[in-house]
Amino acid sequence: MELDEFKASLDAWLDHNADALSPGPEGAETLDDQMAQLSKVKRLAYDAGWMRWGWPERVGGLGGSSLLRAYLGEALTARGLIEPGIYSMTEVLAPTMIDFATPELAAAMVPRLLSGDETWCQGFSEPGTGSNLASLSCRATPSDQGWRVHGQKVWTSLAQYAQRCVLLTRTGGPESAHRGITALFVDMDSPGIVVRPIETMHGAPEFSEVFFDDVLVPFDRTLGDEGQGWSVAMDLLPYERSTALWHRAAYLYQRLEGLLQTAPPGALDAGAVGEVAQLLYALRARSRSTQRRLDAGERLGPETSIDKVLVASAEQAVFDLVVDGLADTVAIGDDPASVRWRREFLYSRAATIYGGTSEIQRNIIARRLLDLGADR
Repeated sequence: MELDEFKASLDAWLDHNADALSPGPEGAETLDDQMAQLSKVKRLAYDAGWMRWGWPERVGGLGGSSLLRAYLGEALTARGLIEPGIYSMTEVLAPTMIDFATPELAAAMVPRLLSGDETWCQGFSEPGTGSNLASLSCRATPSDQGWRVHGQKVWTSLAQYAQRCVLLTRTGGPESAHRGITALFVDMDSPGIVVRPIETMHGAPEFSEVFFDDVLVPFDRTLGDEGQGWSVAMDLLPYERSTALWHRAAYLYQRLEGLLQTAPPGALDAGAVGEVAQLLYALRARSRSTQRRLDAGERLGPETSIDKVLVASAEQAVFDLVVDGLADTVAIGDDPASVRWRREFLYSRAATIYGGTSEIQRNIIARRLLDLGADR
């Protein structure tokens, strides 16, 4: 299906099924509500075929351009039907699953994620690693039955809802750094896994600590080969900064429009609005280029750090403007709309941290794209 035909047909379907897709008059206020809404929307869109477009037929997709699924997420976000951050986990994890899992495992598992039957999480960060992913210490040791996993992950998004986890483990010696990492696909109901949600300052337990105590993972759940976990991570991270950020841009446009409709007359400085609009335009232009490269089959790499810096700057600028235009609402409002604005402002403070800090991204840009060495 061509993109223009897809857009027209999808928009018509969304209009026709607006009531069924809607989160209801109370909205999706809590994380539990948002997860239930996401599963509902994905199931309806999957059954109608929309969630399958843009994915390979070998994993239950209908084929076609990756631009189709980029537009699907954009349309769902623009209509307020999903929260883009949790929706984006599909775009982050499914492509890497397709690239590195055995064909049989990918064919069995990816449809479960696309249809909303399952949620997956990403077990990368650890308490002592910070931005140095190569120093992770969660260990997987081979046994007669499979891998035995011991260790801890932290800041694992949606772990308490997840049925599966893409997990990075240390299988080499302590000195092996990125060469000794192996990726596993772990069932989250395996004995020995304990999940402890962490409530963030915006009031939602979006992250969790995850503990692994002698967790058995079959060898056929290895993603790629032993020691290839760094390649899995480097394959996955650009997906965090491609289609997922296109959807994030749609969300930021939606919230800026909502602000312009809500703010009292004269509350917003026209110059400040223009600056924010400029940042959003730059983000969307850059992200559009990334979408086109992905569609052309190009391999994404460190250049997606530019996309990440742009989305962080734009997101914080949007919600700084919200504070300027809706100061009382954000500070002391207690109605649902005010609570949402306040929650979103607080969450935006993390935009320069999640998915790789802006400082690290700028270092990557300087060293790997501009060839500015560490001595400069």
